[in-house]
Amino acid sequence: MMQSLTGAGLIFFASLAAFAQPAFEVASVKPAPPPTDHNLRVQMGGDAGRVNYSNVTLMNVMTKAYGVKEHQITGPDWLKTERYDIVATVPSGTPKDQIPLMLQSLLADRFKLTLHRESKVMPVYALVVGKNGPKLHEADAIGPMRMSMGPKGLNLSGKVSIAMLVDALSRFTDRPVVDMTELKGNFDIDLGFKPDGQPGGPGFFGPPGGGGRPPEGGGEGKAPPDSADAPSIFTAVQEKLGLKLEGRKTAVEILIIDHAERVPTEN
Repeated sequence: MMQSLTGAGLIFFASLAAFAQPAFEVASVKPAPPPTDHNLRVQMGGDAGRVNYSNVTLMNVMTKAYGVKEHQITGPDWLKTERYDIVATVPSGTPKDQIPLMLQSLLADRFKLTLHRESKVMPVYALVVGKNGPKLHEADAIGPMRMSMGPKGLNLSGKVSIAMLVDALSRFTDRPVVDMTELKGNFDIDLGFKPDGQPGGPGFFGPPGGGGRPPEGGGEGKAPPDSADAPSIFTAVQEKLGLKLEGRKTAVEILIIDHAERVPTEN
């Protein structure tokens, strides 16, 4: 009798958990048509109460759904190449922090996504406070990180958190950047540096090409030979922000994809 009640209780609580998982009111998920003008425009936005993603990869959506970076996801290569259009309606009055959970439900429902988590030691750049302390100015508000490219190099600016700064820096280094500053709040950031390589890809500031990559355990970054107008990213972070990018190895949580369908189920 006790075993029967226990089994019924487990079924009951499992049903409650499934019911409690937030979901979109309605969602459309379709493979994105190929671009007609050879320009690929990726959009991840939407009006209030709506998610509107265009030409996104499953990797793009997973970073939003699970709050991780792409380097923390391990799975088949097509996760980065197959593109989709996703339009979904958020139930009225739903807090924004529920949208990632809704995306998780959508991925499980339409792509049959299953995964598990592991911890992996990997090379990173640790963002730490320099020996003379940070040179950051606090900001009252927070906004987007802006990126602009000019004849003197690349500039990152905005009223941002350290987490947002780390995310931006990771786009221009050959390994992930991890926040180890313990700094809280929002700051005015104005950071100019000389790109080395092609923007937005692995090796942007790493080998081959140099780019001022610091040695393991820290050390001073050296500007590339052609950086007369701007320093390397490592020098700029240290001189402008009073912070430092140090090469280290640390444990990082990794999402391992167990199964995912390339073609989503019908809407």
